[in-house]
Amino acid sequence: MGFLSPKMPSLPPVQPLPEPPSTKLSEAEEKRIQEEQAAIQRRRKGRASTILTSPLVEEETTTEKKTLLGM
Repeated sequence: MGFLSPKMPSLPPVQPLPEPPSTKLSEAEEKRIQEEQAAIQRRRKGRASTILTSPLVEEETTTEKKTLLGM
């Protein structure tokens, strides 16, 4: 008996969004941010340079283990 239920009220009008604040940074702030990002890149490079991968490793590795039967 849907005809006995009350009708939904209409929605209020949509309000426009306010203008976002300006994101302009001063020169000092931009310079500080660039220095921080450069420091982060240097630290990443420092850690990455210590990792040896297979094309760079020249020693031969042995994967076979001696068994009692094959002495």
